Amino acid sequence: MSGERRGALHGKRCLVVGAGSGIGRAVVDAFVAEGARVAALERDAAKCDSLQSAIEVVVCGDAVTASANDDAVRTAVDAFGGLDALVQCVGVYDFGTTLGELDAEQLDRAFAQAFDVNVRSQLHSVRAALPHLRRSHGSITLTGSTSSFYPSRGGILYVASKFAVRGVVLSLAHELAPDVRVNGVAPGGTVGTDLRGLESLGLGERRLDDAPDRAASIAARLPLGIALEPADHAGSYVFLASDAARAMTGTFLHPDGGMSVIT
Repeated sequence: MSGERRGALHGKRCLVVGAGSGIGRAVVDAFVAEGARVAALERDAAKCDSLQSAIEVVVCGDAVTASANDDAVRTAVDAFGGLDALVQCVGVYDFGTTLGELDAEQLDRAFAQAFDVNVRSQLHSVRAALPHLRRSHGSITLTGSTSSFYPSRGGILYVASKFAVRGVVLSLAHELAPDVRVNGVAPGGTVGTDLRGLESLGLGERRLDDAPDRAASIAARLPLGIALEPADHAGSYVFLASDAARAMTGTFLHPDGGMSVIT
């Protein structure tokens, strides 16, 4: 129909890693609404089943492994004929664990898991997608956190791993220019996610979202006075994957309710 709106991602071929819930699922839904063809990599089988009704391609696998990322990229490219955008939303939390609370053995196990999930999985996703993104002159958007910029929003391992994501974005933006744009999103505290703790510290069944009065707590500490939801972040990912962001690389967007004003 003449005059019908074309979405900001019309026709773009996208892979979202960690797509089954929270911010990742909000990104999937926003990308579809903006006209993208979307593939997903998700570890949880039930979440994969939910995604099947929303998008064309769903691959079940653990993003920490090279094989799962290779499989997801191969399946997406087979279905779409190429890849224009990669979004990575995988993460794990440490519930504020301090260095003084960890003995040497716990530190080794927890460090390995935190950096495997929060950093190595992102590198594997980029490595797998990179040849296709080079061909399309596409984009990469990685997920950091306010903890990529400020302390006290997590423990030593979470903050350190999220600072590492910041370094990955800057380093890859430099390495891959001018062929591929690389940016990040640094969400503030968010309700409605399934972010869980480190299994290596016995926190694997604990969800950040289960904290009592979490929404009120988030709203109380932010200048905008709102409890952030996954959909509040999705627009940042849409923009960074779109042609409107063609001049941006090595940049973080900060949907954090104004946290930088008080930090």
